[in-house]
Amino acid sequence: MKMKLIVLAVSLVAFSGGAAGIDFGKLLEERINQELNKDKPKQPAPAEQPAPTPGQAPAAAQSAAAPPPPAKQKIDARQLGFALFGDYSLEEETRIGRQISGNLLGAVPLVRDDKLQRYVNLVGNWVALQSGRKDVTWHFGVLDTEDINAFAAPGGYIFVTKGLYRRLNNEAELAGVLAHEIAHVTQKHHLKVLKQSSLIGALGQAASNKAKDSDQVVQNLIGNGAEIMARGLDKNAEFQADRVGIVYAARAGYTPWGLPEVLQDMAGLPAKDSRTSLLLKTHPHPADRLAALGDAVGGRLDTVRGKEVADRFYRIR
Repeated sequence: MKMKLIVLAVSLVAFSGGAAGIDFGKLLEERINQELNKDKPKQPAPAEQPAPTPGQAPAAAQSAAAPPPPAKQKIDARQLGFALFGDYSLEEETRIGRQISGNLLGAVPLVRDDKLQRYVNLVGNWVALQSGRKDVTWHFGVLDTEDINAFAAPGGYIFVTKGLYRRLNNEAELAGVLAHEIAHVTQKHHLKVLKQSSLIGALGQAASNKAKDSDQVVQNLIGNGAEIMARGLDKNAEFQADRVGIVYAARAGYTPWGLPEVLQDMAGLPAKDSRTSLLLKTHPHPADRLAALGDAVGGRLDTVRGKEVADRFYRIR
């Protein structure tokens, strides 16, 4: 019944956007070929052959018996790119996330409330235990800004803004928001985008042996990492994080309706509310997310019983 009521909120607002497609394979191949060919000596132009004297066979005929030069081997750019970088190791994932998070915290500090930060880390780590990523050391924090948003970075770095936290009513809603961001990390959404975009530039350095320090490669990725944080992931990644997130929250013992209730609250905010400007740039509209979630879940969670834990929820003073 709750989901039916929530899906009714879809009529509030509905819009969607699409990103232009880019042939990363072609760009990658062009970059590799540039790097592999730039140090090759230029071949001199072929000299004109003197006219053959009577009784002398043309030069082409003289070399007819010579074996042809070996065929140029075509480079499979995708295979070469994966061979050079492969999948990110846990150490690389953590370094990327740490540096992106450091850049974010350099712009917006954490709320100076140790009890708040400790509480959010306790809830976040409990939900993260349900995700199956036991190899990640999770870090959670509340950013000191009235904007309404939440962020995730690779390696288990999760942030909620003070503006969003103030709108939460209970611990289940907090768990739902954190579970959505945890899902971005477990599904490696940001890393997949980085592999498509940033590695085009980093691959050239690796191919020419210029990247002596692996941290320099990571630092080169941070520009694109900041860009991803600013422009957001595609809507399919956000929809997937919603679906996976409510499962994590339910596994942790919370009601699965925590995240949908937060989305319903945000869907009712004024369209020109400056606090949600970045949220609407980096996420599909909350009403669209509710609709997608309702279609995906249907009535499968109607029998799930979880807790809201309103009495334990930490209120910001």
